[in-house]
Amino acid sequence: MKLLKNLTLIAFICASFFVQAHEKLHKESVNQHDKNITIPKISVQLWSVKDELKQDFKGTLTQIADMGFDGVEFAGDFGPYSKDAKGLKSFLDGLGLEVSAAHVKFTAFNNENFDQSVAYFKALKTNTLIVAWDERAWDSQKVDSLITDLTVLFTQLKIEGFHFGFHNHDKEFNSYKGSTFWDHIAQSTPKDFVLQMDVGWVTLAEKDPIEYINRYPGRTLTTHIKAKLPKAVAAKMATNGKRPIIGDDVTDWSAVLKADITVGGTKWFVVEQEEYPDGLTPLQSVELSKKGLDKVIANLQINN
Repeated sequence: MKLLKNLTLIAFICASFFVQAHEKLHKESVNQHDKNITIPKISVQLWSVKDELKQDFKGTLTQIADMGFDGVEFAGDFGPYSKDAKGLKSFLDGLGLEVSAAHVKFTAFNNENFDQSVAYFKALKTNTLIVAWDERAWDSQKVDSLITDLTVLFTQLKIEGFHFGFHNHDKEFNSYKGSTFWDHIAQSTPKDFVLQMDVGWVTLAEKDPIEYINRYPGRTLTTHIKAKLPKAVAAKMATNGKRPIIGDDVTDWSAVLKADITVGGTKWFVVEQEEYPDGLTPLQSVELSKKGLDKVIANLQINN
C-alpha cells in the first residue's frame, strides 16, 4: 500500500511537472510568435494640429517628432514647402519622420495637375494617397459616380506605384441596399483599393470597427486611431470619466489593433485628434492619445 501511494505521488509530481513545462513552452512559443509579428509604425494625421501648423509649421512638426511619432500624414498643408517636396523631405528626414500617407483631393490629379502631384508625392517617398471626404459617398443618387471616379484614379495611380483609397466618416455607415454605403464602396472597388478606416467615426456611427476590418481582409492599409464617444456616452462625459483620448474612451483598442495586424494588413496606425477635452491644447491631446496607444501596444497579445 505504501509503495502504491509513493508511486501515485511520483506520478502526480511528474504529471504536474509535464503540465508546467508544457505551459511554459506554449507561452514561450506564443511570445516568440508575437515577436515575429511586425507592429505597424505610428503616424499622426496633421489635421489634428492644423491651426498650429499655420502658426509655426516647422516648430509644430518638431514637437510631433519629439513625441516619438514615426511619421506624419498630410492633409493639404505643406507649409513653406508647397512647391518644394525635396526640401520638405529633407526637413522631415532631419526630424526622423516619414510620410505615412497624404489626404488628397480629386482636383490635385486632374489633367492639368496630375504629373505635378505625382512627382511631388514621389519626392516625399510616400506610396499611399487617400481621398478623405466626398459627400457623394452617402448620397444614393451619386455614390456610384464617386465609385467610378475613385476607380479611374486608382488605376492611374497604381501605374505610378501608389496605393490609393478612401477614408470614412460616420455617414458612410448609413443604410444602403441592405448594408451600408461603406460596404457598397468596398464591394464596388478593386480588391487592393485601400479602405482607410477611421475608428472614431465608426464608433460614432455605433458600428463595430472590428467587423469591418475582418469583412475586407488586407484592405485596411492604414487606420485612423481616433477616440470618439457614442452620443449616449458623450452626453454623460462629465460624470462617467470617459473622454475622447485613446485609452480614456470606450473602444476596445487591443481588439482593433489585433484585427488590423492579423487581418487588415495595416502598415500604419495614424493618431488623429479632432476634439480637445478638459482645456487641453491640440498638441497636448495628441501627445496623450499617443501615450495611450503606446500603452495598448505594449500590452498587446496577438494570440490571446
